[in-house]
Amino acid sequence: MTDLVAFAHGLPKAELHLHLEGTLEPELKFALAARNGIELAEKTVEEVRATYNFHDLTSFLQVYYPAMGVLQTAQDFRDLAYAYLKKAASQGTRHAEMFFDPQAHTSRGVPFANVIGGYRQAIIEARADFGIQGELILCILRDFSAEFAMATLMEALPYKDWILGLGLDSDERGNPPAKFAAVFARAKAEGFLLTMHCDIDQEGSIENIRQVIEDIQVDRIDHGTNIVENDALVEAAKARGLGFTTCPISNSFVTDQMKSDEIVALLRRGLKVTINSDDPAYFGGYVADNYVALAEKADLGIEELAQLARNSFEASWLTPFRRDAYLAEVDAYVAAFTAS
Repeated sequence: MTDLVAFAHGLPKAELHLHLEGTLEPELKFALAARNGIELAEKTVEEVRATYNFHDLTSFLQVYYPAMGVLQTAQDFRDLAYAYLKKAASQGTRHAEMFFDPQAHTSRGVPFANVIGGYRQAIIEARADFGIQGELILCILRDFSAEFAMATLMEALPYKDWILGLGLDSDERGNPPAKFAAVFARAKAEGFLLTMHCDIDQEGSIENIRQVIEDIQVDRIDHGTNIVENDALVEAAKARGLGFTTCPISNSFVTDQMKSDEIVALLRRGLKVTINSDDPAYFGGYVADNYVALAEKADLGIEELAQLARNSFEASWLTPFRRDAYLAEVDAYVAAFTAS
């Protein structure tokens, strides 16, 4: 397994399901609180980690959103994204398409410009410092109104060149994809690519997955492993070449297992399943750690991990030229590793 761990960490990969606000490690939380004159209830890193106690999506979000209060200035957002990109690069990530939640900040008085300006600065610096390519996906918070979602999309349009796509996240209960159909139609008309969270084991999971595939016609699905319950939807997703951004370690926090059986079943049926870290500061594992965790749980070997890495580039929103270059890098890495 030591060789497999080394292989997974060095394997060139893309990360397609990563919430920047979910990379707020306790140490950085303390530093930003001190910078902004905020007194935290927790006094040590251990006390912060002790608050990371959740058993489903709703209880996770009750911890997740309050922690963002330390993020206020453009420098704060730059530091958050830069720290993530540095860590991701150390785990073999060549390209990251990163979610950000502007409504979680603008709703508490932080200007949109602070959020996206800070994140954009980190992307530029990390590309120069670590050779990692970063892109942003604006996520709509589904537990807010469709009107607020549309207003946020309008606020983002002046920054359209910095934003690759539109996503949908947060609490799925009572907030189906159809609630935001008009927002996503407008985003598509503006040239954004589309993705939506279909979180695991939610009420109405299959109907929500049907909506994102047939009605919204997304370009990718986040999580979405409940699709295994409906063969017709599996075949529709396969026919369209849709990518699935699964997150094994986070699955094990919000349900009773990491959904390894479902992930591997989809992989072996030829769907573009990818492995990602979701909110790694909260779930305790970055992207290569997720590859290792799945390999250990499902007894995967080097070739299946390599296929997951290939899928990550094939499901990405890279240009064909750059995608092919990264795929060649994967093949070269596998050949060199197996020959050594």
